Amino acid sequence: MIGDDARLLLAGADLGTRVVVRYRLGTGATDALGYLRERTDTTCLIETKRGHDRIRLDEVIAARFVPEPPPPRPRARPVSQ
Repeated sequence: MIGDDARLLLAGADLGTRVVVRYRLGTGATDALGYLRERTDTTCLIETKRGHDRIRLDEVIAARFVPEPPPPRPRARPVSQ
């Protein structure tokens, strides 16, 4: 979703939903991938691997739901000789 649709998506999403949000940062843009943890009328809080990103909704460019990450792959076992 882009623009107002992205903000509506975030406004209607259940807390705990995994999302990716693109938002304005300075003169560019950046993404936050993680779980929607909090939402107010003007901001949302995304819990990412690196911490929490509080994003102003008026800076949101795009947003969408994303699936859960795949489970970790088993480590390869050394080949016995």
